[in-house]
Amino acid sequence: MTATRLVAFPAGTRSNALMARALAVAIVLLVAALAPAAHADVAGRASVIDGDTIEVHGQRIRLHGIDAPESAQLCLTEDKRWRCGQQAALALDDKIAGRPVACAEKDRDRYGRIVAVCRAGGQDLNAWLVAEGWALAYRRYSTDYVDEEGTARAARKGVWRGPFVPPWDWRRGQRLEATASEPGDCRIKGNISSKGERIYHVPGGRYYERTRINTSKGERWFCSEADAQAAGWRRSRR
Repeated sequence: MTATRLVAFPAGTRSNALMARALAVAIVLLVAALAPAAHADVAGRASVIDGDTIEVHGQRIRLHGIDAPESAQLCLTEDKRWRCGQQAALALDDKIAGRPVACAEKDRDRYGRIVAVCRAGGQDLNAWLVAEGWALAYRRYSTDYVDEEGTARAARKGVWRGPFVPPWDWRRGQRLEATASEPGDCRIKGNISSKGERIYHVPGGRYYERTRINTSKGERWFCSEADAQAAGWRRSRR
C-alpha cells in the first residue's frame, strides 16, 4: 500500500494567495464600472411626444443637438399668435408617417433619456426639423445643425416666420410680447399707459418713436386722429 503524502503550505502563503485573488477580482469589477457604457441603438415604431422627443418601445428618446418649441409655447406671425410647439410635434409626426425609426444613441440626459440621432427612411430627422424651422440648433450641446438653422432662417420657415422666444429661454419663463407692425398708412399709435389711460401718439410727437404697440394689451394703430378719438383715445400732450 502506497502512503499518501500531504504537502502543507505555510499559513502565510495561503493567505497571500487568497488576498491576491480577491484583489484581482476587485480590479476587474472596478474597470467594468468605470468603462463607458455601450451606446444603444433603438429601432421601431415611434410615438411623437413633442417636437424633439419620441418614444420607441417604451423608451423616451431626446433628439440630439436640437431644441424645439415646447408643447404649450406660442410664436407670432403677422401679429397673430400660433401654437408653434404643437405644430412642431405635428410636423414631426407627419414626417415619420408611421414608418420605422432608427435611433443611434449619442448620450444620456439628466433625466436618463437616450439622446440620439434618429432617422426615418434613412433621413436624419434632427436635421430635417431644424432645416424646416421646427427646431433650433441646440448650441449648448452641439453645433451639428447650425447650417440647417441658417437655411431655415434665410427662408423664413417654421418659427422663423415671425418673432419667437428660443425654447431654452421659454423654459426659464420668458414670454413673447405681441408687438404689432405698422399697418400701411395707419401710423398713429394707440398706447395704453401704466395707469390705464388711452393715449395716442402722432408721428413727430415727443414719445412717438419710443412707443411700442402691444396688441395683447388692447393697444392698436389708427389711420386718423378722428378714428383714435372716436375709439376713446386722447392725444398725447407732448
